[in-house]
Amino acid sequence: MTSKKRKEAFQVACPHCEAKLTVDVELGAVIDHEPPPKKSDYDFDQQLKGLSEAERKREELFREQVAVQQDRAKLLERKFEESFEKHKDEPVTKPLRDFDLE
Repeated sequence: MTSKKRKEAFQVACPHCEAKLTVDVELGAVIDHEPPPKKSDYDFDQQLKGLSEAERKREELFREQVAVQQDRAKLLERKFEESFEKHKDEPVTKPLRDFDLE
């Protein structure tokens, strides 16, 4: 009887998630899986700082948009006044309709 030497399995670490896979050499298949270690990089102070920064940015954007809308209202009013001054001396005419062109 010849004894076959059993080939060993080896472990491979996933480069993406750092999970450990055990691969059987003879079968060429994954026989075991260890999930990646849980990371506890949660820093409450950093998250709170991020929230206050986001709030500040939102407030700044809102103020900019309010200013733009106020300027837009003034611009539209000026355009209306200019157009009114330009056309106020013209005689009032009946507008043409598609029906009138036939």
